Amino acid sequence: MTTATYDVTGMTCAHCVNAVSGELAKLAGVTDVTVDLATGQVTVASERALDPHAVRAAIAEAGYELA
Repeated sequence: MTTATYDVTGMTCAHCVNAVSGELAKLAGVTDVTVDLATGQVTVASERALDPHAVRAAIAEAGYELA
């Protein structure tokens, strides 16, 4: 099990949280996604380290970007 925290820009509401969480949860091996809207930090727990390009793409698909 591994955990990684990312800074995501542009999130302002619960819809943003749901969009980012939903896209990241689709990545293979992801077991949990926690979003702190106040800080813009997203913590992802997964079975193994995630491909940074896949994380960036999932966040972009939700309409946001890594800081």
